[in-house]
Amino acid sequence: MDCHYEFLRMPFGMMNSGTTLTRAVKKLLCGMDNGQPNIVNWDDSQERAYNSLKVAVTSKPVLQFPDVNKRFVLRTDASDRGLGAALMQENEGTLFPVVYASKKLIDRERKYSVTEREALAIVWGVKKFSLYLYGTVFILQTDHGTLQFLNAAKFDSPRIMRWALALQVYNFDVQYIKGSENVGADYLSRIE
Repeated sequence: MDCHYEFLRMPFGMMNSGTTLTRAVKKLLCGMDNGQPNIVNWDDSQERAYNSLKVAVTSKPVLQFPDVNKRFVLRTDASDRGLGAALMQENEGTLFPVVYASKKLIDRERKYSVTEREALAIVWGVKKFSLYLYGTVFILQTDHGTLQFLNAAKFDSPRIMRWALALQVYNFDVQYIKGSENVGADYLSRIE
């Protein structure tokens, strides 16, 4: 199918449904104008594509409302360009996102070591979502093995030690996860 439609940036690039969404949008938009601007031909194939697009956008993972009675899970990640964080909660055995956030690194922060950038992502993520996390016990998941001991270890970096002290007002357990499981936060840390 010849089509002039394409995403400049995938709105759901971190999810598997992105390809489903792309196919549905292409089916919906391609061929509708018959080469004539501002004229749209809507038929059964566009209606089916529209309905599949609605399903793709509203299918899991969909943002959930936060439930203060459930434990939060914060996933953070850093790249050489930015930071990403995903605040999640479990619902019926599956982790669902509550809110996502990303931040572009400034020049000074880009010079930090990998461990310092990962620690910065944790501090930034905890502060970003402090409204949800302060006064609760939450799980902090990181794919940077060194930081799984953030609560107990002494670090050579004075910067990381200061950040670890700043986090002491929060009550959290640190869990190491594989980078392949940290999809949302990883994707958000790489957005330009």
